[in-house]
Amino acid sequence: MMTLKKDDILLQQHFSNKNEAIQAAGKQLSNQGYVSVDYVEKMIERDRLTTTYIGNMVAIPHGTDDSKSLIKQSGIVVLQVPEGVDFDGNQVRLIIGIAGLGDEHLALLSSIALVCAEMENVHQLIAAGTKAEIIDLFKEEVIA
Repeated sequence: MMTLKKDDILLQQHFSNKNEAIQAAGKQLSNQGYVSVDYVEKMIERDRLTTTYIGNMVAIPHGTDDSKSLIKQSGIVVLQVPEGVDFDGNQVRLIIGIAGLGDEHLALLSSIALVCAEMENVHQLIAAGTKAEIIDLFKEEVIA
C-alpha cells in the first residue's frame, strides 16, 4: 500500500484549536507531496460536515469526496499532540492526516482504526519519543 516515513511524522506538536491542527496535518500532506495545497481547505470543510474525531483521542482529518482531484498520491501523516487539542469537546492527542487515491482512503482508514482501536497502542503513539517508534507501531497494519 504505502510506507510511513520519518518525514511524514511530527512529534510534540501544540495547537490552540482543531482548525489549526487540521491545517497543520494538511500542510504536512502538502509538504510531503501527497496533495496540492488546496486540499487543506477541503479537510477543514470535511470536518465541518462530519467530525473527523474517531474516538480514543484520535482524529483522522481528510478531504471531502470532491477533493480527489487534489490528491497527487496516497499518503499518511502523523502528528503527535501530547497535551491534546479540543475537537468539539473531545481531547485529541493523535492526528492522522490521510489522502487516498481512488478508494485507497478506505483501506487507510481501516488500517488506522485497527491500530488505534487498542488504547495501549494509542498511549504508545502519544508517548513515543522517536519517529521510529511510531513507524514500528503502524508497520503491522499501514505499511505493506
